[in-house]
Amino acid sequence: MTALNRRDFLRGSATAAGRAVAGLTALNAFSSSSSGSSGVASANAAVRPEAQAGQGGYGRLHEAGPELLLPKGFSYRVIGVEDSMMSDGHKTPGRHDGMAAFPLPNGNIRLIRNHEVDNPPALNACLGSPLTAYDEGAGGGTTSLEIHPETREVVRDFVSLSGTWRNCAGGPTPWGSWLSCEEAFFGWESGFGQPHGYVFEVPSHQEELERIEPLTALGRFVHEAVAIDPATGIVYQTEDLFRAGFYRFIPHEPHTPARPGNLRAGGRLQMLAVKGSRQYDTRREQRIGRPMPVTWVPIDDVDPQGGPDDRSFVFEQGFAQGGARFSRLEGCWYGDGKVYIVATDGGSAQFGQVWQYTPTGPDSGLLTLIFESPHQNVLNRPDNVCVSPRGAVLVCEDGHARRQYVRGLTSSGRIFNIACNVGDESELAGVTFSPDGRTMFFNSQGNRERNTRAKTFAVWGPWRAGAV
Repeated sequence: MTALNRRDFLRGSATAAGRAVAGLTALNAFSSSSSGSSGVASANAAVRPEAQAGQGGYGRLHEAGPELLLPKGFSYRVIGVEDSMMSDGHKTPGRHDGMAAFPLPNGNIRLIRNHEVDNPPALNACLGSPLTAYDEGAGGGTTSLEIHPETREVVRDFVSLSGTWRNCAGGPTPWGSWLSCEEAFFGWESGFGQPHGYVFEVPSHQEELERIEPLTALGRFVHEAVAIDPATGIVYQTEDLFRAGFYRFIPHEPHTPARPGNLRAGGRLQMLAVKGSRQYDTRREQRIGRPMPVTWVPIDDVDPQGGPDDRSFVFEQGFAQGGARFSRLEGCWYGDGKVYIVATDGGSAQFGQVWQYTPTGPDSGLLTLIFESPHQNVLNRPDNVCVSPRGAVLVCEDGHARRQYVRGLTSSGRIFNIACNVGDESELAGVTFSPDGRTMFFNSQGNRERNTRAKTFAVWGPWRAGAV
């Protein structure tokens, strides 16, 4: 469509992984009964059903070092600090965000890390050489780290994607690459040299910076995270807007045991809709544990070329056909035949929801709300998510509080603390595990007002003492 037709369309439509965690409903049932009909708990942290040691949790957090509180018996190492010099001669960029870990042939760990840099357009703002940048005026991208599995020390690190903007989250592919998502919708009209709002694929075996082009068929919108079903090759995608959709991309050449997926070969983009409930609003007054049958509606114009005023154009196409509305979908992770997605400010208390999508057929599935935070003391604005090696759902907080947590949810419906940053009011992000399951990695984004730098943490300890 032309830009004029898109505006007319928007105006018209505006009027019109891990194991099943069904036990999480126990926590929400408790919250509802504790707080009356609204389902919003009272802020009394002492009565929340927390998983103690022996119940899936790891007990109280203790000072493990100047940056983190961890359970007793756990240790950590700081790696990849903002502004530290990397092996390729470039300084480590800041705003550490989504990550994933992959095995390397030599036994080491490849960690690929997003950088949510959101600079104004500027000549040569890109990481590395402009010759290898998608857009030399954009300062975001990814860095790749090689980590020794025993010492958790960095063997080498380098820029692996350059010239992108506000690389927030993403997700690993079954064939060993990282999909890095731009939480953006800007382009030439804003002074950049290229349009932004795409997904980029960074191979885990890549050993130096190369120019990478966007996967335009996956759509141009305010991307957040992706998760791929290895059985079908379908790519599920979240969108970080207050009017957001949940999408799936069906590739023409999906992943199979015999060959890796080829996302550049194109495919079909669709948006989730709840059967029998046109334009269903998931944000408030939802019932925990109720599976809702869903279907998928097509997105015809997946790559709109307008400016920021058109950032909701992909969503509005699906919404006009009855698609469901979420608010600020962020984390997305695949596990045990299901996809877990996080609505950061969803729920009656607006402190976050965790949804589970279960495919039931080529064009059908079930959407179930499995957790809703009743208060910030329980879970404060969850963002990035992953499923631990033993099936716990882990979430990073982005709640603008003095201390942010990495928290876990057990299969029996109890929440527990895994880590807490100390004092810099910094968003946590990028929680993921090493291929052998022994090391948890996550990021602290740093705080510009407090002049604290972004850091990546490696955490290890007696994981088998709890649910992780």
